Amino acid sequence: MTRPFELFDLNLPELRLRAVQAARGEVPFDLLLRGGTVVDVVTGELRAADVGIVGPLIASVHAPGSRLDSASTINAAGAFIAPGLIDTHMHIESSMVTPAAYAQAVVPRGVTTVVWDPHEFGNVLGLAGVNWAADAVIDLPLRVILLAPSSVPSAPGLERAGAEFGPDVLADLLARPDIAGIAEMMNMRGIIEGDPRMADIIQAGLETGKLVCGHARSLTGSDLQAFVTAGVSSDHELVSGDDLMEKLRAGLAIELRGSHDHLLPDFVAALERLGHLPQTVTLCTDDVFPDDLQNGGGLDDVVRRLVGYGMRPEWALQAATLNGARRLGRPDLGLVAPGRRADLVLFEDLSRFEARRVLVSGREVAAGGALLAPPAATETVTLTGTMKLSPLSPDDFRVASTGHAARVATIDQPRFTRWGEAETAVRDGFVVPPDGATLIAVVHRHGLVAARPRVGFLTGWGNWRGAFATTVSHDSHNLTVFGQDPVDMAAAANAVIAAGGGLAVASGGAVQALLPLPLAGLVADGSVAEASAGFAAIREAIDRIVDWQPPYLVFKACFGATLACNAGPHQTDLGIADVTTGRLLETPVLASW
Repeated sequence: MTRPFELFDLNLPELRLRAVQAARGEVPFDLLLRGGTVVDVVTGELRAADVGIVGPLIASVHAPGSRLDSASTINAAGAFIAPGLIDTHMHIESSMVTPAAYAQAVVPRGVTTVVWDPHEFGNVLGLAGVNWAADAVIDLPLRVILLAPSSVPSAPGLERAGAEFGPDVLADLLARPDIAGIAEMMNMRGIIEGDPRMADIIQAGLETGKLVCGHARSLTGSDLQAFVTAGVSSDHELVSGDDLMEKLRAGLAIELRGSHDHLLPDFVAALERLGHLPQTVTLCTDDVFPDDLQNGGGLDDVVRRLVGYGMRPEWALQAATLNGARRLGRPDLGLVAPGRRADLVLFEDLSRFEARRVLVSGREVAAGGALLAPPAATETVTLTGTMKLSPLSPDDFRVASTGHAARVATIDQPRFTRWGEAETAVRDGFVVPPDGATLIAVVHRHGLVAARPRVGFLTGWGNWRGAFATTVSHDSHNLTVFGQDPVDMAAAANAVIAAGGGLAVASGGAVQALLPLPLAGLVADGSVAEASAGFAAIREAIDRIVDWQPPYLVFKACFGATLACNAGPHQTDLGIADVTTGRLLETPVLASW
């Protein structure tokens, strides 16, 4: 598909000829940036220079004031001229807004390219979701490089999403010119153990020569070596500085992500000890909640925080520009130099990284923190009607059992989960939750099978004084409910069902906050500011019913608690699943008497 901001192939002979003539002073530039300081992400230099542009192409980077001939001029005095920022791995849906709203938020901040894995839409709507994503980015001033979701679902056989993408689907997607590769391969055990389905998916990517992106959380030693040898070439799931170094040594392209802020100082320290920035280190956001996007930004916020934690600004910019372009095989991007695409940002300084003006393919698209023209609206009917389940009752959030006592399996601790067991009473045909346990229920909502809640017990999740329900539940995005009182759980769940998807907090049997997300149960059709306000209200409400214990027991943990591709037990719509062992329990009851 032709995107308006890339109408011109940079290698068109007539364009190159005119740019060469402009560089030689034979014809004027179309646009001249005067008086700025160029950030050279190759040499690390900050040098005074003017930048002459012809169409979408940088024709010349030359001595200040040496050329004045141009159809138009931008005063860059006092500004740093840097390449547009490149986010190498992200999910627009995680910001709970449409691509157009997302572009309005990040382009004025200097983000000009994102690599989007639309696997959230894919897991809910299948190919219709991916096709919608491709159509929704055509008219944006944000360059969106689209990947084919490989994890639909992320753990086949252990969960059910709204669709399933096998090797044939991936091969068809990869044949499309608007698909740049395979998105994060999350079925780590399947890849390592040579599962035929995963091997065929990787092979489809390798045969096209396109990207094969990874998700290598906690992989080390021989497992990591096998994962990379299978053909996967990147990872963003870093857990420590040592993990970063091991994955660099394994040759992976690193997508250093900003969504786990508590890890960034360790990454900065590890790179500083190394003494240089490897060319394989890129930056990504992965997931950004709407209030964080509104208040902090996108990839610009990651750059800012890394510099705040002690990374050299030139390193942070190199990772966010040139290294990203190299990873993507886009030699036209990532550098302020002649012959490159004129994706340029004028930053006020190299600490706050406030963008004064933003150019995409030589066209000024944003200034003063806003787009110069709003993106075209996209139809959203395709994304509606995805909550295919009826209202639930409190008894749906109880675990049935016979006898007077039971031994039950528990899912211990957030994020890095472990199996546990507890003995407890049985009353009136239902298990009494073990002391200190939090209930988690997952309900299939995509209409492929009956919507029967599967309920489990979490430990280490604190004392809940209410309930939280969400259809943003990675990655199958079934309805997931947390709480200790089934009455509150039913109230929150039914509010989300009635809203067509979204987030709700309930306590005392009543809904305290609701954020409707009627588009695929993931996204609202409004501005980032509107989504931010609704999400902030959810945060405030849930903070009143849970005492969080960072860094692992945090609000964000609720959205990844069902991520069955990660090691350890996780609750899914099929039961308690463990991808490492293949264990699947339909009920947590192990024995009763």
